[in-house]
Parts: sequence; structure tokens; C-alpha cells
Amino acid sequence: MAQSPVIVMGVSGAGKTTVGSALAAERRRPFIDADDLHPSENRRKMESGIPLDDLDRGPWISAVGAEIARLSGEGAAPVVACSALKAAYREALREFHPRLAFVYLEGKRETLEERLGTREHEYMPSSLLVSQLETLEPPLGEERVLGVDIRHDVSAIVERAAEWLARLEDENTPLERTI
Repeated sequence: MAQSPVIVMGVSGAGKTTVGSALAAERRRPFIDADDLHPSENRRKMESGIPLDDLDRGPWISAVGAEIARLSGEGAAPVVACSALKAAYREALREFHPRLAFVYLEGKRETLEERLGTREHEYMPSSLLVSQLETLEPPLGEERVLGVDIRHDVSAIVERAAEWLARLEDENTPLERTI
């Protein structure tokens, strides 16, 4: 049974880091927070409330993919918290590992705004949510994607994602399910 690296994706406030780190612990895998791989220029831009564009995100996506490939090559398929907002970004990431799976954390704007109002992020102001929602291309119809409603409890999301990932790896079959 080959392990698939998995990206927990969505916009700011969806719970990528929380769900991703819990899923990594559940599956006994390394966890990567893609935010840690942003170059300093990207961080400064976001800190200033300036949305990133494709030129900003391109090198970052490559760095994330390279880290996935490195860890997978060492036999440790990671769980990665990464926005992966556009289909082109997800395709670029898939080039680093053909069995890459995605857990898409879906939520309504009101829910996301409420969550962002109660947290602090080192360099990602809540004002950037609008630009992320405008950039988001939901992965509907893409293979190896599980869509999950963020209103569910974190433990329920992790349990469902872990079950889905285990089936995906056992069967080596493209699956798409939502809860």
C-alpha cells in the first residue's frame, strides 16, 4: 500500500493548519505548514494587506511541491496545509507527486469571517479573505479530492479524512466524497 501525500486546502480561516496537523498525527506522518515556506517578500506583501498574485505564488507552490517530493522520496508522505486556491496550483503540485490527494475545507464566507475574527496570524490579515475567495477555484470534479464542510467538528473531519485516505491508498482508486 503506497501512501499518498495529502494537501489540506482552502481559504484563510478554513482550518487547514488545525485539521492538517491533527490528520498528520492520526496518520503518523510529517506535517508541513506551507505558510512556513513563503518567501519573505510574500509575507511582507500579505502583512501590508496586499493580496498575492500568480507571480508571487508560483515559486511558493514550487517550494511546497519540492518539499512534498523530498519527504515522499524518503518514504514519509506528508500532510500539508496549503491554500492551493487555483486548479493550476493544484496541477503544479500534482507534478511533484502523481498520487497527491486533497482534502478541501469548504465554508461559507460568514463562517470564515467569524473564525478570522477570533484568531491572530503572524502575517495574514483577515482583510485578505475577500481576495482569497475571489481567487478560489473549488476542486469540484477533480480526482482524489475529498470535500468537507468546515462546520463539522475537527475530530469528525479528521476521522472522515483518515478513513477516505486509507481507502484511497488501499484501493488506488480516485474517490470523491463530501460530508
